[in-house]
Formats: sequence, structure tokens, C-alpha cells
Amino acid sequence: MKPTLKLLPDHLLREAAECLKVLAHPIRLKIVGILTQGEFAVHEISALAEISASQACGHLRLLQAHNLLHSERRGRTVYYQIASARLPGIIQCISNNYGS
Repeated sequence: MKPTLKLLPDHLLREAAECLKVLAHPIRLKIVGILTQGEFAVHEISALAEISASQACGHLRLLQAHNLLHSERRGRTVYYQIASARLPGIIQCISNNYGS
């Protein structure tokens, strides 16, 4: 007798696939890894990710458009933080499987 399989519902698989598509870029994964460690301003993120501020803004906009990040403007500075509770787990999974 075959065991009963536990499959995720299709709507959850579609949601996960969309999230993974957005994250499927090394710079975006690096940005998310940075933001799992706290809230950072755009200039800090660009420096830590070793990319230009305009590149950082493009990646941040895409991540925010998919409700993965939250931003807050304070004066002239925009700060970003993780909005999706799933992201730290994804980064931890990558770290566990590909980290040293």
C-alpha cells in the first residue's frame, strides 16, 4: 500500500514560484540577506551590496512591488526592511545548504 502524499495546494505553489522568480538574482539575494540583519538606508544597502545606488533602487523597487520589502522615508533618506516573514527562512536555507 502506498503512503498518502502530502502536497501543497496549487495556489501556494504559484505564490512560492512567483516569490522565487523575484529572488532569482544574486544581487537581490544579497540585498535580502542584508535586510534580514536589520533596517538599512539605500546608500547603506548599495555600499554593502557593492553596487550603485541606482542599481540598488531598481532591485529594491522590484522586491517592494512584490510585497517582500517595506520602506519608510525619514527626511531625505529611505529605509528598507523585510516585509515578508518568509524571506529570513529562504536566506537561512541558502546559508545552510550553500554556506561554508
